Amino acid sequence: MSVAAYAIFCYRQIGTASPATKTQLPWNDIRKIAKVTGSLILGGFVFITYEVLSLKKLLKIDTQAIHQEKLKSYVYIRTASLNSSEYQGITYQARKEIHKAVRKILETEAKFFRRPFNVKEKFSTFDGEDHECALWLLLKRSQSEDKEVRLQAVQDLANNSHWHDYQYGTVAQTCDQRTAIGLARSKDIDLRFFLPPPPLPKIKNDYPIEDELRLLLVSLPQTGLDPCVQYFTALALRESSQTLAAQRGGLWCFGGNGLPYCETLSKIPSETVELFCLQALVQHSKVSSHCDKIEAKGGLQLLQRIYQLRKDSAKIQRNIIRIIGNMALDERLHSSIVRAGWVPVLAEVMKSPHVIQSSHASRALANLDRDTVQEKYPDGVYVLHPQYRSSQPIRADILFVHGLLGAAFKTWRQQDIDRRLDKKASEGEEDYSQCWPKTWLASDCPTLRIISVEYDTHLSDWKAKCPVEAHRKSIAYRSNELLDKLRAAGIGNRPLVWVSHSMGGLLVKKMLVDASKNPEMDKIVNNTRGIIFYSVPHHGSQLAEYSINARYLLFPSVEVKELSKDSPALKELNDDFLSFAKDKKFSVLSFAETLPTHIGSMIKLHVVPPESANLGIGDLIPVDVNHLNVCKPKKKDAFLYQRTLKFIQDVLAQELGD
Repeated sequence: MSVAAYAIFCYRQIGTASPATKTQLPWNDIRKIAKVTGSLILGGFVFITYEVLSLKKLLKIDTQAIHQEKLKSYVYIRTASLNSSEYQGITYQARKEIHKAVRKILETEAKFFRRPFNVKEKFSTFDGEDHECALWLLLKRSQSEDKEVRLQAVQDLANNSHWHDYQYGTVAQTCDQRTAIGLARSKDIDLRFFLPPPPLPKIKNDYPIEDELRLLLVSLPQTGLDPCVQYFTALALRESSQTLAAQRGGLWCFGGNGLPYCETLSKIPSETVELFCLQALVQHSKVSSHCDKIEAKGGLQLLQRIYQLRKDSAKIQRNIIRIIGNMALDERLHSSIVRAGWVPVLAEVMKSPHVIQSSHASRALANLDRDTVQEKYPDGVYVLHPQYRSSQPIRADILFVHGLLGAAFKTWRQQDIDRRLDKKASEGEEDYSQCWPKTWLASDCPTLRIISVEYDTHLSDWKAKCPVEAHRKSIAYRSNELLDKLRAAGIGNRPLVWVSHSMGGLLVKKMLVDASKNPEMDKIVNNTRGIIFYSVPHHGSQLAEYSINARYLLFPSVEVKELSKDSPALKELNDDFLSFAKDKKFSVLSFAETLPTHIGSMIKLHVVPPESANLGIGDLIPVDVNHLNVCKPKKKDAFLYQRTLKFIQDVLAQELGD
């Protein structure tokens, strides 16, 4: 400003000067013009230098921020200056115009998000790009008291894939617990949205991890427990005690149920001891008051340490996530679970290609997500679809119940491919389904909630996991236990189709009979639309006859004895079911095996002959497969799957809109 004023002053002097003599005029004029021109040149140089330095300052890269970004330990956020003197001149005016444009964009976004734009929100001093404004706006809305606004904000955050690392880090550090869980349950989520688990305190190198597990188990209540909880706890403590004895004295330890022997410290199978301790913790985690103790004793952090140390053991990690899923049933522990760093771990496991791992993580996150999930999934109840948050409404439920020696996932896999016999099938092995209800049925009927349950079964008492109580393995006991779990999972609130294999069909019949006698569970019976039976021994199984004949060798289990043809309980169950099923007019589809099943290397047995698979109502379809493969279609277009799909679509035609 001073340079410009000086130049104007000089020009005014030239204009008002009196006429000079001819000899003096040129030199005086030249001298004055030189002064003005020099001043202008000098002032222009100073101005250009100032602008260049200002531009350089604006474009200067903060190397410290880059270094911090590489370390991923801090998030660098450029802040606006509070010095009002900096908001002057052309730069400020240009920014002001840009912010006006951004404001219009935010108003448009507000309409898209179905929320009135707050005109009192001030963005005039926000020094950032448009998408940075949107980031902070979404973060604010993700904590809104309006549930619809909150869910939409989380969905929009999850859909962003163009942000920089520091922006994902900003979300990770500023989002609340509810938002983090929602992001973890979003499909194809970027793991940069989550902070890594907090660092754990260091432990001594000579302090084995199984000792910490043992101390945790000892600290839990030991009296007044369920007999199976006591059994597993005593087993784990006995094995860890043998390990401790071997460490101190180098003893040989024979007779343990879990450790065949402990020769020296270097040969102690510590992973086996940890697994036994974790199995005991699984049983304790089913008791709500014990979950409080586990959390208070630092169990969540201890499990995190073991999880990170045993990344090569899927079984150990699966048991740990199972414990977290059980503890998540108690909403009071949600904050502790999140603080212990389990949300990013579960989000990562959700991406696992192994259906067992991902389904355990899905169950734990569903129990944590109280924003979109009203139901709770107890131990042994797994949601196969939908495992992520979805805006698509659920119109009906499909419930899968496995049979003897089955499981929630492996029973429902695609039929195994023999590469030697079927080269063409082996070429398409990448399309092999580990669980066809999760892949095929979910894609054909996306508006269904697909659930699979799991319970322990054994052919012989030699291999029983909990041999303390025999009545625990009866169909009657399991019916009551599963009904309580299914009720907590919301079974009965929607139209329902049951799909069962082998002994699982008997369990389905028993649950429906029991539910029909309990007014509180009327909804389960009234909402049942149909039942599919895969080789269910309604009138007994030859496997039971064979096992009982060799009773002194096999020690047949309770569930096997109940499958014998002369079992009074089996006949009574069938009569009770038929009496009320005909009144309810259930749609029933039964498949019967026609090929014998290899049991071991020497025995071929027709486990469930067609006459036993015939319930007496509904359709009966013989299939040229053995007992194990009757529920495992060879491929998606195979008759077995297509007929199953058609039955489900027919009985749920009104709900599916077909």
